[in-house]
Amino acid sequence: MAVETVPPATDRPEEPGLRYALILAAGWSIAMGTVQQMLAGDDETSARFLAPGQALPMGVTPVVVADTTVSGSVYIEHLLRTTWSVHLPRPWLVLVADAPAPPPVAARYRIRALGNRVVGTAYVPYLPVLRTVETAAEAMEHKDVRAAARKLRRDLEGN
Repeated sequence: MAVETVPPATDRPEEPGLRYALILAAGWSIAMGTVQQMLAGDDETSARFLAPGQALPMGVTPVVVADTTVSGSVYIEHLLRTTWSVHLPRPWLVLVADAPAPPPVAARYRIRALGNRVVGTAYVPYLPVLRTVETAAEAMEHKDVRAAARKLRRDLEGN
């Protein structure tokens, strides 16, 4: 008697407790690590970065994280136009300010042009304290970072 294997409906695993799957558009920085802490809040297991090429777990909100530079917007565009599958849910885009100024015009234009490929765009303001801390957990001890975290969670949760 032959046994026929039926492929699963999806190759996307489930991860109970995980709420946000973060994807780096470009390189790692303390600001990117702080976004993870901001979204996790009190439950550290609710947000984590996916490894390159790792499958997006079922039922998890994808979040693409990048800085507000022109090169950051180029990486976002590349990720969303060439790498992101149409079969995956549209991600949130979280942009982290790298300077106490608005994003460059070219970056703003590129992000606006990609607007229909994302659920929404949330901005994390420039946080000078990130230049002085060693870890994201240490950054979360500062009131400005905690305030930005509350706003970011509100933006993504729609409240």
